Amino acid sequence: MTIDRMVLAFAGSFILISLLLSYFFSHYWLWFTAFVGANLLQSAFTGFCPMAKILKLFGVKAGIAFK
Repeated sequence: MTIDRMVLAFAGSFILISLLLSYFFSHYWLWFTAFVGANLLQSAFTGFCPMAKILKLFGVKAGIAFK
């Protein structure tokens, strides 16, 4: 699995988890959903993604987007 796919998988997982947490515990978890979405949006324009940097440090193979 490449960095590109792992970043998408992590982002999707974090969004779904935070939506579940907001439903069962507190609506303040939606701020985490907004943070993940904003990070995805800025990485689309700037090419900088903190998760991609972390995965690269762990030796995950780079895909097309995060070289």
